[in-house]
Amino acid sequence: SPPAGSSSGSGALSPFDRRLKRKQKNWAAVQAEPAKCDYLREEVGGRIADRVFDITRTFPLALDLGSGRGYIARHLTKETVEKLIQVDIAENALKNAVKSEIPMVSVVADEECLPFKEDTFDLVVSSLRYIHQALKPDGVFIGAMFGGDTLYELRCSLQLAELEREGGFSPHVSPFTAVSDLGHLLSRAGFNTLTVDTDEIQVNYPGLFEIMEDLQGKYILCGNMNVLCMGESNCSWNRKPLLHRETMLAAAAIYQEMYGNSDGSVPATFQIYYMIGWKFHESQARPAQRGSATVSFGDLAKIDGLLSRGKK
Repeated sequence: SPPAGSSSGSGALSPFDRRLKRKQKNWAAVQAEPAKCDYLREEVGGRIADRVFDITRTFPLALDLGSGRGYIARHLTKETVEKLIQVDIAENALKNAVKSEIPMVSVVADEECLPFKEDTFDLVVSSLRYIHQALKPDGVFIGAMFGGDTLYELRCSLQLAELEREGGFSPHVSPFTAVSDLGHLLSRAGFNTLTVDTDEIQVNYPGLFEIMEDLQGKYILCGNMNVLCMGESNCSWNRKPLLHRETMLAAAAIYQEMYGNSDGSVPATFQIYYMIGWKFHESQARPAQRGSATVSFGDLAKIDGLLSRGKK
């Protein structure tokens, strides 16, 4: 069972070891050649920035939660965001953040326990937890997280190999959220005018061992709500400490047999959920009251006939 101090701060036990996650992220942030493994974080950071640009307003103060080395900030402009606060649990990630044209302040803090007052930010990008409280009324949250189909090829191959070689299996990649749950989670957090969409990024590798090396080096998924926290290793409490070599060899063969490409490479799928939610403000558009419609659904079937008569 999780040791004392493993609660997330809301009274509920967290499924993740936050102290271990901090160590993992600090270790990953100082590895050589970060660009070699950061391409996925760069891609998703750019796609989040695109969604910020879609909103035709300037944000005086924004928060990048779980910012890492600044994968979102580098794609933003000072015409869109006037000042940015970057928060990450790992001080090494903030020390090695890429510079941006936007004035920035770095804060080392656990993303699950934010040190900000209510109604502070006009925009938050990244995590969901506690963001609604930090946003100003009519502020917007834009985030991304990994979806349930992420690394399904790897997970299936490892599970089949462990069942065959060891008679059972345990998780080696942290759990993910289903897209059907996101709208409910956003609503419970207090957001309205919700938008959720999904995307997939597929990366080809020479084989399973290269996938594991890449994930261990930079972004095995930590599974919490932090965008781009492709975080350095599985940190769930029920993680298994190691994989036997025979099991790994069997998994590699299964992976190649079930999913292999014609050129000998194997695909790894990363499913990304993007979400947008607004904090309520009186100026926002609201749905019409029930029963206020002036046209019934039954009349919709007559539209084609009415249009035809109008053309005559």
